[in-house]
Amino acid sequence: MATTIKSTDLDFQNIKTGLKNYFKSKSQFNTYDFEADGLNNILDVLVYNSHVNGLTANFALNEAFLNTAQLRSSVVSHAETLGYEVRSRTTSYAIININTSLAGVPSRPAQLQLPKGWTFTSAVNGVNYTFRTLENYFAKDNGSGFYQFLTADGSIDIPIYEGIEKTKTFLSGEVDERQIFVIPDETIDTATASVQVFDTASSSNYITYIPLARAVTIDESSTVFTIREAPNGFYELNFGDGLSFGTKPDAGNKVVVTYLSSAGPTANTADVFTSNSSLNVDGVSYGVNIVTSAESTAGANKQSIESVRYLAPIAYASQKRLVTSLDYKGTILSNYTDVTDANVWSGDQNVPIDYGSVYVSLNFAPGTSTTIKENVKNSIVNNFGDRLGVVSINTKFTDPTDVYLEVTTEFDFDPALSGFTATTTENTINTFVQNYFSDNLATFNAVFRRSNLLTEIDALDQAILSSKMEIKTQMRITPSPGTLETFNIYYPTRLAAPDDINLIVKSSAFTYNGVVAKIQNVLNSTRLHIVDTDGNELLDNIGQYNPSDGSINIIGLKIDGFIGAFQFLKISVTPENQSVVRPLRNYILRLDRTETTATARIDRQTTSLQVT
Repeated sequence: MATTIKSTDLDFQNIKTGLKNYFKSKSQFNTYDFEADGLNNILDVLVYNSHVNGLTANFALNEAFLNTAQLRSSVVSHAETLGYEVRSRTTSYAIININTSLAGVPSRPAQLQLPKGWTFTSAVNGVNYTFRTLENYFAKDNGSGFYQFLTADGSIDIPIYEGIEKTKTFLSGEVDERQIFVIPDETIDTATASVQVFDTASSSNYITYIPLARAVTIDESSTVFTIREAPNGFYELNFGDGLSFGTKPDAGNKVVVTYLSSAGPTANTADVFTSNSSLNVDGVSYGVNIVTSAESTAGANKQSIESVRYLAPIAYASQKRLVTSLDYKGTILSNYTDVTDANVWSGDQNVPIDYGSVYVSLNFAPGTSTTIKENVKNSIVNNFGDRLGVVSINTKFTDPTDVYLEVTTEFDFDPALSGFTATTTENTINTFVQNYFSDNLATFNAVFRRSNLLTEIDALDQAILSSKMEIKTQMRITPSPGTLETFNIYYPTRLAAPDDINLIVKSSAFTYNGVVAKIQNVLNSTRLHIVDTDGNELLDNIGQYNPSDGSINIIGLKIDGFIGAFQFLKISVTPENQSVVRPLRNYILRLDRTETTATARIDRQTTSLQVT
């Protein structure tokens, strides 16, 4: 057939036009009326068949690759071929302290037990959720009848997990059959699953199997299991092959799976917990006292297909070891739903240089408590850094540092080309800039490029004829009023050199010796001084700024107090290159909305009609 028929265009009308042109080019059909009812219907059938076949082939080809697959089942399957375990729904957990008092109770026990499965209730947005302990906890009498329940390592912080405990029972078939044990529950948190294999349906003797990821060595006798997501969204329980990859249940064995069915993210932020039971001592019930150390967090839905698409290749490249920064990042994002973003760099890239260390900066979900953050950091070190990392390399954490941009936009505006006023367009641009930062920045390694933003602003309205933008970078310090302090501030960019016209460094206002004042650099100098609102010098030297390394040293600052509602000072600078701001290491770019403006300049164009 002629190559002019481009069925790969997948457009019905294009295919039909191509067929018509092909037939018309043939002498046998050049006199036919292809718009007549009969031939038109025949053409529609041919085109429909070509169209559907083309779409089917296109869809099938897309689903054959991880990068282009759209169906969740396809993405999960491709990830599994890379050895990546797709995360199920995860339970929300909270940290609480539990104690009780038996003061005055005669012959009270030396130790009390809070058994595994002890439940608590908490409400989030008017909905009640059940939390429970996943192991036993004990408390000893302090001598006066006070009992504080502790973890195995002696901490008062006890984790409780949201979810309804469910059990699924299977009977194993013949050994030579492929055993498929389907758990028909899309809400399972696979990390909470435990598996026991009993000798018979009525036996009380069982062997506990452990998750494959926790196995140290694996041979034909290893009792390990895996749980994978099935194409229909349920989960399949799998065992070894009985030869080299772990043992599997014998015929007639009873397999019991216990797990938590989770509500996912809707149970996050629970902070008030009530015990559903009382402690029984010699037939008398005693209540427990609960103090919340950290509200519930980490509850999440199944891992999204975009997350799987991004993390699976990284996990495959890491091969269960931590060598590169991507190895660390992929492992952290795959295993900790509390962490929304992470950045990792080696000690030789740190400032100051610290050989023999790897630095990790974690961006947590808003509202995550300090206790949860520390638990996550300790877990990363104990479960991954020490086990999978390079020997003698220490894992160190540093908190994210926010760098704020102040964006000042000026644009030429022709009212005749728009149905909106200049003021409305100014507000539109301000809103657009805010959304641009929310959508494209506010994460590690997100680079700001001024030209990209200006291009999108110019396209907002044909009445915007041209635009320009001034960028300042801003960091914040929190001095203590009445205290003499020194601050070293490091920006992610080099700073502009001093000149005799423009100020490079300027702070927000504060009170100093009873006067409203601010810090700024001396014109044509890197020296910083304190001036009043009229520019009169109050203190001739308060430090300096260093253009080459992007740092500011403020020495001996003692303020009376802050002005306004914010209890910090903004230190704004002009970067050497306003076109690109590239955050390194633990820097995250954000927008200071209060310092961001858009101003229209009216430009009424004169157009004339030329007749040729």
